[in-house]
Amino acid sequence: MEPRRALSIRQPYAEQILLRDKKIEYRSQNTNIRERIYIYASKRPGDLSSFTKVGKSPGELPTGVLVGTVRITDCTGSPGNYCWHLADPERFVKPIKPKNRPQPVWFHPFPDQNICNRS
Repeated sequence: MEPRRALSIRQPYAEQILLRDKKIEYRSQNTNIRERIYIYASKRPGDLSSFTKVGKSPGELPTGVLVGTVRITDCTGSPGNYCWHLADPERFVKPIKPKNRPQPVWFHPFPDQNICNRS
């Protein structure tokens, strides 16, 4: 089943997820979602010192596009400090531009979910 929603994640954290180095996404809100989702690399960068962990500089990683998928398997923690557990990341061969406008956290990237082609 193709993902239906995307999670906005700043670079280089999106890259760390795809490299299987980042297995937990820290969020202030709980989630009951337990499915495969798109990873949207937001246009706004994360902490600049984190780019060295992936051997890249700001501007070298794709932004404003869907870069892959990941499964959310669990959510632990307490109010304001939740750990979203991630597994089985899959990188797209070529990043995909979403059709719908990205939102700060969740959004549906395609009006018709059957049009996405991962190749």
